[in-house]
Amino acid sequence: MGIKLIKISAVYFALGAVLGMYMSMSHTFNLTPVHAHINLLGWTALTLAGLIYHLFPKASESSLAKIHFWGHNIGLPVMMLGLTLFVYGHEQFEPAIAVGATITVISILIFVVNVLKNVKTEE
Repeated sequence: MGIKLIKISAVYFALGAVLGMYMSMSHTFNLTPVHAHINLLGWTALTLAGLIYHLFPKASESSLAKIHFWGHNIGLPVMMLGLTLFVYGHEQFEPAIAVGATITVISILIFVVNVLKNVKTEE
């Protein structure tokens, strides 16, 4: 699970970097919140989660890890697509932001529970 998250986080890193470059070149910074969330919740958070799962196999092998993995990787793209459309004036997509954010936050809370339950020093 850890390696999968690290690989997916690299994809988010590339997306965030390309989006940042596009905004810089076009001098259009409307998508700054999308750029920031992709980099923070996609690249950074998933890289750290991947490293934790890699270092603590018990956490990685739990059903909580699978729920976190899928929730994060479904919720974040839904939230980012909704936010992108919302920023460009399609206000009817605001619920997509809320749904995606809720799924992402729930998956992050599941990750926290997993860490508290399964990340321990070796005995």
